[in-house]
Amino acid sequence: MSIAPYIKEIGRGKEGARSLNQAQAYDLMSQVLDGRVTDLEIGAFAIAMRIKGESTEELAGFLDAVQERCHPLRPTRPMVVLPSYNGARKLPNLTALLALLLAQDGVPVLVHGPMRDPGRVTTFEVFHDLGLPIAHDAGDIPHAWNRREPVFISTEALCPPLARLLDARWVIGLRNPGHTVAKLIDPTRGGAALRVCNYTHPEYGQALAAFLAHTHAHALLMRGTEGEPVADPRRLPKLEVYLRGVARPDLSLAAKEGVLTELPVLPRAFDAATTALYIQSVVSGEKPAPAPLVQQADCIRRALAAWHASPAEELSA
Repeated sequence: MSIAPYIKEIGRGKEGARSLNQAQAYDLMSQVLDGRVTDLEIGAFAIAMRIKGESTEELAGFLDAVQERCHPLRPTRPMVVLPSYNGARKLPNLTALLALLLAQDGVPVLVHGPMRDPGRVTTFEVFHDLGLPIAHDAGDIPHAWNRREPVFISTEALCPPLARLLDARWVIGLRNPGHTVAKLIDPTRGGAALRVCNYTHPEYGQALAAFLAHTHAHALLMRGTEGEPVADPRRLPKLEVYLRGVARPDLSLAAKEGVLTELPVLPRAFDAATTALYIQSVVSGEKPAPAPLVQQADCIRRALAAWHASPAEELSA
């Protein structure tokens, strides 16, 4: 079946386009991921959605299709998922440091994303230089958690069809809905993960908040640092906790406002090797961790504790 009827609906321009319902979005993305469409159709789909933007139901349908094709994880307790899809361009990529701060307290942490990105420093590269575990498949992950280490898995290993869709960017020159959905993956499929969902533009924050409520998600919603799911080391962004899709102001943190009176000591370069050395110095206690990352890690721990204290039926919701 062609996805042309769907493209006809979503491709009428910013004012005339109509959103798909969740079932239609699921069918469209399923055909794309399974390779049942032409490259021309994928390009039309990507450009049409870029102009229109994703609705809540479209995101839910796209995500359903992607998660069905992910290698499933079955953690014995709630885990934290850090989607790392942007990398660093100007600041050190400290996603691995956040992962380590959590893992040292026994929190199971999974980081997923691309291994390489031209012109950016990926979290994979930082993990590699730190000597942290890189999972080749789902079976490698529990071993790292047993050692209280965070683990990285590439998108290609976690969900090969999604990795192929993301690679369309290098041909088309634009991101597509796959990039948005990649940051929303719950590899457990059953809601046993607290996802750190980050956005760059404020309108995406509003869209993601509606999505988290619609899907009854456990998540931390925040403005990311250069698109990474980690607080800016210089200034704490707003951290919004959602449990079962309900916003929890009692667990959330307000953004730090006003003039900065103190700046953290950060490395001048942001290549993977330099970033890894800096992270090692923080973990060893030689240098202090940036306060915003400490606060983010504490916020996540409190959210997990509140989730753990919830009625049993909520843990599988």
